[in-house]
Amino acid sequence: MILNEHFGSYRLIFLILFVLAVVAEMIWNWVADKKVYETRETLSNLFLLAGFQLTRKFVTLGYQLLVLDFFYGLAPVHLPENPWTWVACFLVVDFMYFWFHFASHKLTFFWAFHITHHSAERMNLTTSYRLNWLYALFNVFFFVPCVLIGFNPSMVVSCVFLNIFYQFFLHTEAIGRLGFLEGIINTPAAHRVHHGSNEQYVDKNMGGFLLIWDRMMGTYEPEGEKVRYGVNGSYNGTNPFKLLFGGIINLFRPSRN
Repeated sequence: MILNEHFGSYRLIFLILFVLAVVAEMIWNWVADKKVYETRETLSNLFLLAGFQLTRKFVTLGYQLLVLDFFYGLAPVHLPENPWTWVACFLVVDFMYFWFHFASHKLTFFWAFHITHHSAERMNLTTSYRLNWLYALFNVFFFVPCVLIGFNPSMVVSCVFLNIFYQFFLHTEAIGRLGFLEGIINTPAAHRVHHGSNEQYVDKNMGGFLLIWDRMMGTYEPEGEKVRYGVNGSYNGTNPFKLLFGGIINLFRPSRN
């Protein structure tokens, strides 16, 4: 599968599933009176999603492939594309995603971009794409090791896409705990914890698909007390431009908000 040829169909599939899932969640929210949607916050999320998709289509996807292609040319071996290497690539990408996500929480520079995603005060499926448009200029470098060990750049970007797409379905309160899967793979309950500002939830459950990385690093936390969403400080809100650039501006201030 060559990403450049098929990414357009990925976007179409994503759009159809996104709309169907959000509509279903909105119906559940209305019937159950859960109040997980708020009009201004949802519109802000959708604006950020639209901008993210446009910048990805016209700027960042091509840029990321150029970066990965360059380092792929330095790889001592080029692995073949077959079912085994696809599985291996997905697992390596998931491992590197954990470290990208870990750095996004622990290093001030990366947090300045990642804070956009954590600023939502409600958890619903539209929250998943409350993303900073500029972060793709930097996060690609976390996946350079994947191509240096021989995985084709198109495979790597496809696996990153699948990882992020899986995480879309984690941003919901409509699904409870999933029994024995908790602590093994990322689940809605585990990801609700990740978005919590409760003291015991901060910087926890940073895996993308597997949570075994969190267990290895001591960053796994099961869902317990009710989650308070958002970030501590004054960064939460619905102004999309503040959400995009507020964290970057805060880089020049003495404290992290």
